[in-house]
Amino acid sequence: PMESSRTKKESKEENFCVLKMEDPTKKKRTFRKFTYRGIELEQLLDLKPEKLTELFRCRQRRRFSHGIKHKYMRLIKKLRIAKKNTPYGEKPKPVKTHLRNTIVVPEMIGAVVAVYSGKHFNEVEVKPEMVGHYLAEFSLTYKPTKHGRPGVGATHSSKFVPIK
Repeated sequence: PMESSRTKKESKEENFCVLKMEDPTKKKRTFRKFTYRGIELEQLLDLKPEKLTELFRCRQRRRFSHGIKHKYMRLIKKLRIAKKNTPYGEKPKPVKTHLRNTIVVPEMIGAVVAVYSGKHFNEVEVKPEMVGHYLAEFSLTYKPTKHGRPGVGATHSSKFVPIK
C-alpha cells in the first residue's frame, strides 16, 4: 500500500511539472480596446465638442445643439479639479451633484460622481462604457423589490397557519 501512494505522489509531481512547462507557451491575455462608435478612447478625448456631438444619439445631439448650460460646465470643472488633485493610482474624491440629467462626456471618465437619488447620494465611478448616457441611469431612485413569502394577514387562508 505504501508503494502505490508514492507512485501517486510522483505522478502528481510529474503532472505539476508538465503544467509548469506549458505555462510559458500560453499567450498573454489581451484586452480589447474601448471604442465609441468606432473611435478609440484617446481619440475621443482629443475630439472637438462639435465632432463629439455628431457621434452621440439624437436626443443627446439635440441637447448639445442648444448649448451647454452653466450648471453642467460647473460640474465638469469640479470633476477636472478633483481628478487633478488626486495622487497617481488613487480614485478621486466624489463630487456631489443633483444633476441627474447630465450626459456623460469622455472628459468625465475616471472621475467619481455622487449622484443624488432623491434620498441619498450614490457614488458612480465614470467608465468609458458610460459615454453618451445620463448620470441618472447609474443611480436608481428606488430599491428593487425582493419577492418573498406573503406576510401575515395577506389572505384569509393565512389565519389557519399554525404558530409554532
